[in-house]
Amino acid sequence: MATNDSHGEHHQLGEFASTAICGNDITSSCLYVSALCIGAAAQLAPLALLLVAVLLYLFRKIYAEVVGALPLNGGAYNALLNTTSKARASVAACLTILSYMATAVISAGEAMHYLGQVPKLDWIPIIPCTALLLGAFTVLTIMGITESSKVAIGIFVFHLTTLTVLLLAGIGYVAFSNDGSATLMKNLKSPLIALDDSNAEAVVSESHAAPSSDTESDGKSTHATDLPDSNADHAGADHSTETKATLWQRIWDSGHTEHNSVAKKKRIGLGSALFFGFSVALLGISGFESSSNFVEEQAPGVFPKTLRNMWWAVSFFNPMMALLALALLPIPDIQDKYQESLLANMGSTAIDGMRGMDGSYLGKFFAAVISIDAFLVLSGAVLTSFVGVNGLVHRMTLDRCLPQFLLKTNSRGTTHRILLTFFLMCVSVLLITMGSIPKLAGVYTISFLSVMALFGIGNVLLKIKRAQLPRETRASWIAVLIAIAGVLVGLIGNAIKNPSYLVVFLQYFAPMMAIIALMLYRTPILKLFLSMVKAFAASLIGPLNRTARFVRRWIENINSQQIVFFTRGDNIANLNNAMLYVQANEETHRMKIVTVVNDEKEVPNRLAQDIEFLDDAYPEIDIEFVVIEGKFGPDLINGLSKKWDVPTNLMFIGSPRGRLAYGLAELGGVRLII
Repeated sequence: MATNDSHGEHHQLGEFASTAICGNDITSSCLYVSALCIGAAAQLAPLALLLVAVLLYLFRKIYAEVVGALPLNGGAYNALLNTTSKARASVAACLTILSYMATAVISAGEAMHYLGQVPKLDWIPIIPCTALLLGAFTVLTIMGITESSKVAIGIFVFHLTTLTVLLLAGIGYVAFSNDGSATLMKNLKSPLIALDDSNAEAVVSESHAAPSSDTESDGKSTHATDLPDSNADHAGADHSTETKATLWQRIWDSGHTEHNSVAKKKRIGLGSALFFGFSVALLGISGFESSSNFVEEQAPGVFPKTLRNMWWAVSFFNPMMALLALALLPIPDIQDKYQESLLANMGSTAIDGMRGMDGSYLGKFFAAVISIDAFLVLSGAVLTSFVGVNGLVHRMTLDRCLPQFLLKTNSRGTTHRILLTFFLMCVSVLLITMGSIPKLAGVYTISFLSVMALFGIGNVLLKIKRAQLPRETRASWIAVLIAIAGVLVGLIGNAIKNPSYLVVFLQYFAPMMAIIALMLYRTPILKLFLSMVKAFAASLIGPLNRTARFVRRWIENINSQQIVFFTRGDNIANLNNAMLYVQANEETHRMKIVTVVNDEKEVPNRLAQDIEFLDDAYPEIDIEFVVIEGKFGPDLINGLSKKWDVPTNLMFIGSPRGRLAYGLAELGGVRLII
C-alpha cells in the first residue's frame, strides 16, 4: 500500500500475509452465501457452490496469466489499460471501486449485526457503529500495509479455526447423535422450495416503515395528533424539530427492526434451482479479485499462491457449510429464520444435539464465539476493501484518470487522501441507503460480476494483442471462454431474480463514471469553456480576457507533459501506431522518440527520416528524436525519468519479440502500447 513511485522501496508481503488480506474477504462469504444459496436452490445449494468452485478454478489461471504478464496494481483496469484504451479501462476501474465500496459497507454492517447477536450487546446502534468501524479501518490502513497485514493474519487464523471447529462439531453431531442424519435425509427428500424475491424491495420498505407505526401505537413518539395545539401554525413551527429528531432516531434504531412476516416461497424445478443457486453462489467468491489490486505490495511469486490458497479455502468451506446446514437444520427454518445468522445457529444446534439438550450454556457460548468470529472476519473484509481500493486508485491517479491531489503522501508513505475519500464515500452510501442490504447488494452484485467478466475479456485481449509478452502461466482459450460465459450466466440470473438491482446499480455507477469522464476529457471540456469565454469577450473584454488566459495556460500546462516512446528500429508502421495511440489516449503536445544503442553506428539509417516525416504528419505534437548510448533497463529508465521529469507511467514501449530481460514492475510500470 505504499504510494511512492518507486516499486522497490516499500515492504513486500509474504504468502501468508497476502492470503490473509484477501482471504478474509472471500472466506467470510460462508457466513451468508450458504443461507442465500439454500434460499435460492434449497437442497441443491452444495452442488451450486461446487459448480462455482469449478468456475473459480478456471479464473485462477486467467488471473495468473494476466498478472504474470502485467505485474502491476489495478486488476481488470491494468489488464485493459495495457491492451485497449484508457477510457475502456476506466469503466473496469469504476466497477471495481463500486464493488469495493459496497463490500466495505455491507461487510461492516453485517459485522455489527453479528456483534449485536452476542449476549448483552443487542443494544448497539447498527449504523453509527458501522460508520465507526469504517473509520477504524481507515486509520489502520493510513498507518501502513505492515500493520494492516498483522491484523488480517490474526483475523484469518481465528476464522479458519472457528470454521474447522464448527465443521468437526457438526460432523460429530451427525455421526454420534441418535437422530444425526434424520434432518439431512428429510431435507434431501423434500420438494424443491425456494424463496420468492419478487417482493424484496416492498418488504424492505415495510420494514423501514414499521418503527413509525409501532411507536405510534405504543404512544412513545410525538406526532401531530399529540401536540397540545393542533392548529396549522403551531404544527408548522415544530415541524423542523420533529424531522431532525425522527431522522436521528431512525439512524440510531436502524437494524433492530423485527421482521415478523414470513417470506414468500415458490416451488421450482431442478434447472431453475441450479440456475438461480449458481447465480447466488457466485457471491461466495467475492474478494478473489482483490489480490490483483495490490500485487506490487507482494513479494515475487506470491500472487499465484494467494489465488491457490483462496481457491482451496472457498472450494472446501462453502459447499461443506451448506451441506452441514442441511444436516443440522430444516430447510424451512433456514429460509425463514436464519438468513442472517445461519452459522451461529448451526453451532448451537451441533453442540446441544451432541449433549442431548436444547439451549445449553455451552451451545450459547459457541454460538457467541461464531458471532464474534463473524464480526472479526467481516471486519477483515472491510480491510481488504481499503487495501484494494488504495492500490487501484493510486494507479489510476498516476495515469491521470483522477485528480493528482490524491497522490499526496504522509510521513508513513501512505496516500491518506485516497483512504479518507473512500471512507467518506462509504459513509455517504451507508446514510443514503440506511444500511439497506438489498440496495447495497444491487450495487455489489452487478459491479463484482462485471469486474470478473472484464478480467476475462482482458485475458482475451492479452492473448490477441500481447501474444509475445512473456508470462509463466497461460490459460487455455476454452477455459477463458467458459469462465466468461459462467460469469455472464450469473449476471443474467441475478438480474432476473432481482430486476430492481440494475436500477440501483446505475444510480451509483453513472455519477462515478461521470467524474472519471470529466478527468479523461477535461481538455475538450476546457476548450469548450474557452470558446464560451471568447464568445462573451466583446461585452466583458477585461475580466473575460484574463479568464481566457488562465484557462489557456491551464490547457498548455496539461499538454506540456512530455511522453517518451522507446523504439528499437525504423518500422514506420509501429512508429505510426505509437503516434496514433498517444494522440487518442494522452493529452500532450510533446513527445520524445528514443532509441537505445551500444554505438551510434547501430542507429537505423531511415529512423531519423521517418521521425521527421511523422513530425510533419502530426503537427499538433512536437516530436524530438533522441539517441542514447547505453543499455535499456531499469537504471536507464529511472535516470531518464528524473532527468526529463517524466513519470515512468508516461514512458511507452512496444511488445517485445522475445523474452523481456526485465519485468514491467522492474521497469517502473512503463506501458505497452503496440
